[in-house]
Amino acid sequence: MIHSPLALHLRSPHPLRPLCLVGMALLCNAASPALAQDTSRIARVTVYPGSATVERVAKVPAGARSLTLACLPASLDAQSLQINADPAVRVGEFNVLTEDRDVVAACASPLDGRIRELEDQIAGVKAEASALQLVDGYLRSVANTSTSDETAPGRAAIPTSAQIAATADVLRKSGQDSFTRSHQLQRKQEALQLALKPLVAERDRVASQRARVVSVTINLATEREAELRLSYQVRGPGWQPTYRATLDATKSTVLIERQALVAQNSGEDWGNVQLTLSTGQPGRATQGRLPREWTLDVAPPPRPMPATAPMMAMAPPAPSPAALARNAVEEDKPSFDVSAIDKGFATEFAVPQRITVPSSGQRVTLALGNHTAPATLITRTAPAVEEAAYLVAHMAQPPGVWPAGPAGLYRDGAFVGNGRIDFGTPSAGAPVGSTSLSFGRDELVTVRAEPVQDLTGSTGFTGSRTERKTRRAYSVENRHKTGITLQVLHAAPVSRNEKIEVESRYQPQPTDTAWNRTPGTVAWQQALAAGATAPFSAEHTIRFPKDVELQERQ
Repeated sequence: MIHSPLALHLRSPHPLRPLCLVGMALLCNAASPALAQDTSRIARVTVYPGSATVERVAKVPAGARSLTLACLPASLDAQSLQINADPAVRVGEFNVLTEDRDVVAACASPLDGRIRELEDQIAGVKAEASALQLVDGYLRSVANTSTSDETAPGRAAIPTSAQIAATADVLRKSGQDSFTRSHQLQRKQEALQLALKPLVAERDRVASQRARVVSVTINLATEREAELRLSYQVRGPGWQPTYRATLDATKSTVLIERQALVAQNSGEDWGNVQLTLSTGQPGRATQGRLPREWTLDVAPPPRPMPATAPMMAMAPPAPSPAALARNAVEEDKPSFDVSAIDKGFATEFAVPQRITVPSSGQRVTLALGNHTAPATLITRTAPAVEEAAYLVAHMAQPPGVWPAGPAGLYRDGAFVGNGRIDFGTPSAGAPVGSTSLSFGRDELVTVRAEPVQDLTGSTGFTGSRTERKTRRAYSVENRHKTGITLQVLHAAPVSRNEKIEVESRYQPQPTDTAWNRTPGTVAWQQALAAGATAPFSAEHTIRFPKDVELQERQ
């Protein structure tokens, strides 16, 4: 957790304060409340889509006249600063200062100490390995000396067999210990370097992210020790809703489990904080768009264009460094697809336990409870497109705000795939205020599509018109032990020109000829008993002049 140091400065009229010498600094600091030091902590965070409200709490000692909170993130919105304090504190004016992180000694990365510690350990391992190399060289020289040419002048007396055995045993044991220790040191060095690498990467990432920091200085007056709270908005953090939907086909219910993925890279860790997730969007417009003026006038005659020499294509201007920096920051922010939420109120989710969210973009998954919704089950098929049936569940929107998000789909305890829950966007064929989820293929429903019958001929007194007849037929068999609600979809031709006539006949009559508010999409919906088979057919007659080239899109 990254804490911002809290410097408390008292305006003391004591005339001897400037005379404090270096050797007396400790005594002066202890005697002067103007130099009292403390740290603030992040107590509460409310996360919105794309931003967050951070609340810091600081202890203010009695007699304090000034309070400085340093090392705050550069993404802090100065316009959103709010200061609240206990009744014992009177708050005056405050100022905000933005400066480079490198010039503020108190804002050094907390990873620097750990990195230096690991680097010192690696240096110690390397030093010990070098010493072992010296030992290994000495042992080799001793071994070479003991096996040197016996005829060499001045050589020592020939050792006895016992001496040779003792020397060999000592060399063997010493060499074995040296090689074993060398291997252990190599493994230790590899482990230390492996632990150092992510810390250096994280430090470099945080340093580049927090190239600038913000400090807030508050003028105040305190009668006794009290607590002060500072809240501010930061840009970039966000949360994304995710769901797990489990269908119980026997009970016709869907259990929706809510989850949230929270991530942030604001530049300060949220360690052990009270976290609240909100569906509100403080950054969106507070007023809707108004209609523009609609005027009509006579267009002036076009002006003749002067002939100009061809010009070479010019490359677009290069983006400025500031624009590149903004783009880099925006690309570094976690992306959350919740911008489509447009509700008149917000729902907040208060997490009961304290949560830690590091400032590294790492996603933290939180459980937000569950809801069991009754569902209407339909077996849907489009035989002309695919000879297969799928199980679809329609659910009404539960109370509250349900932001759109991906959902893992389970049917009777088995994972069937992924979908998306979005009560704000009408689902295909779902009633208003509800959504539909498809829970995979229904293998116990057999769908068959007969070959298409297509006949073309002439009509009219002089054969000046072309008549085309198309017939499609389908059959659906229910092999379940219980009945189902069957929905068969079919695309019928729709004329876009008065010269083209379309006549359609169906057997049986469809339930809807503009399913999902789409003209030409025909839907049959009926109950199909267990073991039963239902036939469906559609015949379309298309007439148009022979001199017309028919444009058909399907």
